[in-house]
Amino acid sequence: MNNTTVRPFGMRDKLGYAMGDMGCNFSFQLISTFMQLFYMQYIGIRTEDYAVIILISKFWDAINDVLIGNLVDTKRIGKKSKYMPWIIIGGATLIIFSVMIFAPVKDFDYWAKYVWCLISYCLWSVSYTMINVPYGSLHSVITDEPQQRTSLSTFRSIGAALPAVIVMMVLPNIVYSESVAPTGEKVQNLKGETLLPVAVVMSVLAFVVLWAMTKLVKERVVRENTGESKMGLQSFLSAFKSFFTNRAMIGATIATIAQVALFNSTLSLNNMVFQYFFKDTSKIMFAMVGSYLPMIVMMALVGKLTARFGKKAVCAVSTLVSAIAGLVFVFVPLQPNTFGMALYIVALMLINTGGCTFQITVWAIVADCIEVSYHKTKKSEEGSLYALYSFFRKLSQGIGQAVVALSLGLIGFVEGEGAVQPAGFGERLEKLYIILLTIGSVVAYLGIQFVYNIGKKEEEGFKKEAEKIEAKQ
Repeated sequence: MNNTTVRPFGMRDKLGYAMGDMGCNFSFQLISTFMQLFYMQYIGIRTEDYAVIILISKFWDAINDVLIGNLVDTKRIGKKSKYMPWIIIGGATLIIFSVMIFAPVKDFDYWAKYVWCLISYCLWSVSYTMINVPYGSLHSVITDEPQQRTSLSTFRSIGAALPAVIVMMVLPNIVYSESVAPTGEKVQNLKGETLLPVAVVMSVLAFVVLWAMTKLVKERVVRENTGESKMGLQSFLSAFKSFFTNRAMIGATIATIAQVALFNSTLSLNNMVFQYFFKDTSKIMFAMVGSYLPMIVMMALVGKLTARFGKKAVCAVSTLVSAIAGLVFVFVPLQPNTFGMALYIVALMLINTGGCTFQITVWAIVADCIEVSYHKTKKSEEGSLYALYSFFRKLSQGIGQAVVALSLGLIGFVEGEGAVQPAGFGERLEKLYIILLTIGSVVAYLGIQFVYNIGKKEEEGFKKEAEKIEAKQ
């Protein structure tokens, strides 16, 4: 890393990198939280059909990750940066396709609604990948110092949190309304027509924040590529081999699959718990306490903890705590009252401890995995390796959302605007959500503890190597 010709790593880079994930999540959080609800509750797509849509679109999404990762590595379209032009193009097109997803097509014929949902989500996925793959690859070239990478990962999580707060605390007051059923029971209804203007605002904000990021972040690490860098099968096979001979990358990917499929992709269930179990969507904001208090606490502690114990140990212990808490709360009966809501929030706090810790550190973990690959192969494959990692993230999103849709069908969910759910649906829904989070915690723990193999000793080796390179320069 050459610091003689560029400014030193500092707060400007951290804030800029945080803006990158903030921009991504203005769109991603909206899609992951409300798209499923929009199509099933407002547009009227059946649960089993939605599951098929998600699996097809996510398989395509995973493939375009690899294609775009290869493009980023082999086709430099900007003079000053390998990554920034792709991010700007993706951010601009994201506006168009976000609007398409939430277009009011409920009066279309059923097959037309089905095709519209599939095509619009596939197009949105291409735009999002154009942002996310180069943005994720950027992490490994801003700095090569492990603790600085951890700070970038922490700030990335901070950036992701603001859109999540807006989606979870502000939007429920806009997109839900309350009515009284003929039985006299209060019913929470999704106002699907409000999501189109919301999508416009959120996607424009995403573009503005991403543009700001490109002005703040500096690329410092220059990779000397001693291998070939050609687009096509040869390049893909090289990166494929590097990925699957990297044990640390495989362990991180296993934990990521659990995190994405059974934590991130189940966010819509939390909204539905308040809609159908507690019957008060205005209280969704209190779920933010359970979801993000552990995040805030770990943001303050994770730097010191990982510096002392290493990322592997910190993530393994926290995911084990989450797994144990989840197993306990699966068997704790909750009532749809204030005390039951308080217990539910406590459960989310404990179960999310591991998920939040992993989410804060995962990008530094992936950067370390890429570092291992570079030292082993001497090939500059950041974009392709991150794209392969992202491939499995995207598959996980599809699997998770399909599992959610099919599980809702199994517990009796009735789709369509104003549909009445069967007796006991809310209770089954609440247990379903806790069970999925618990399974995610268990699998994440196994991946980190028994497969991932970059411990504190190896992290210190990265730091010493970086210091040697700086001394030579």
